[in-house]
Amino acid sequence: MAIETVNPATGKIIQTFAEMSGHQIEKIITDTHTTYLTWRNNDFEKRAACMMRLAGLLKIRKSEYAILMATEMGKPITQGEAEIEKCALVCSHYAEHSADYLKERIIKTEMNKSYVMYQPLGVIFAIMPWNFPFWQVFRFAAPNIMAGNAALLKHAPISTGTSLAIEKLFTEAGFPENLFRSLIIADSHAEKVIAHPKVAAVTLTGSPRAGKIVGAEAAKELKKSVLELGGSDPYIILEDADLDAAAEICVASRMNNAGQVCIAAKRIIVVHSIKDKLMPLIREKIKKYKMGNPLNKETTLGPLARKDIRDKVHEQVTKCVEKGAELITGGIIPKDHGFYYPATILDNITHDMPAYHEEIFGPVISVISAANEEEAIKIANDTPYGLGAAIFTRDIQKGEKIAAEKIQAGTCVVNTLVASDPRLPFGGIKGSGYGRELSAEGIRSFVNTKTICIK
Repeated sequence: MAIETVNPATGKIIQTFAEMSGHQIEKIITDTHTTYLTWRNNDFEKRAACMMRLAGLLKIRKSEYAILMATEMGKPITQGEAEIEKCALVCSHYAEHSADYLKERIIKTEMNKSYVMYQPLGVIFAIMPWNFPFWQVFRFAAPNIMAGNAALLKHAPISTGTSLAIEKLFTEAGFPENLFRSLIIADSHAEKVIAHPKVAAVTLTGSPRAGKIVGAEAAKELKKSVLELGGSDPYIILEDADLDAAAEICVASRMNNAGQVCIAAKRIIVVHSIKDKLMPLIREKIKKYKMGNPLNKETTLGPLARKDIRDKVHEQVTKCVEKGAELITGGIIPKDHGFYYPATILDNITHDMPAYHEEIFGPVISVISAANEEEAIKIANDTPYGLGAAIFTRDIQKGEKIAAEKIQAGTCVVNTLVASDPRLPFGGIKGSGYGRELSAEGIRSFVNTKTICIK
């Protein structure tokens, strides 16, 4: 069966790739495992030298890779360049800090000597999405390869060209051949890869449905998994918030990557007394996001990645309106070619509407009114997800207390937008998955935390 990549700005096929045979898959897994057995014995200095070269190549080629992303999944080229810069940052971060993150820890006991050490597990299988086709891969690959593991990537089919470009990049940076490999396979074949005895663990960024399947398959094989499954992040606007700043941040978060961001501001929960002041600001801020060709540097809103994604977003918006939501702007599928969807604002979202409980993966701002701070917090937590959240208030102490003690999410911020950072652990709870990526927690996700005692 062939895999096609399609330009979402035009709807035209870019390239067709042959799906790998069972023999090819077996050989790649075996070769990757063999390479791992040697790579795991290299010291951090040698690993870091390759990783720094990789960071350098990313910076040199950021325009090339931004064009690739724009063509395969529609990301505006300036946003694509920023994504590549972030990939270079995560490579540099782990080149510089992996030795400290994984250094042995001496623990005093009645033994002559007792300590904890961290050793690589083996070949890590990653199933990655299309929305940040470089960043999601490097977020997983940089720490795991620095830890001494090897990597197999099953990318989203629409990002197959990106997958192969990343594989080539690792080799060109000086990493051993077969340390990082791409598998061009259908979703249905992922189960066999997870079950393969030479695959040690699996990580997925995707939907809750995919997470349940992958998590179950990994558990069946007694293999560790890390799942990042998206979210419906609440952004709470309290009475004393700087409303202009809050509106700017909420719109920027939601419109980034045409709304195809797990940690976007998907539910704007505003205390009723200030709603009439906030809404005109949101309407004004959203006007500067214009749809257009993602290869144009002036474009701020590209197409959605696939037609079915665009159609799903429109279906959710339509159902909200049918149930009584007010459509402030947008909500109409353009007649032009491509999978575009306009910047959209839905007001008066209630509990029975898709925007309240579901993740809308598109440029749709959903506004929910709350009677007071207490109700806003209750609404924020009334979700099957738990990835990120934000609180806007001039009372920093109160904002921190709400973030730290009252919001159920993996990351909570005050007066800013939720964003991943190589220095900070990232992940969710509830329907947003489990496990952590990035920082020390990320590099320790797929290692053997080994205890050594000597009497």
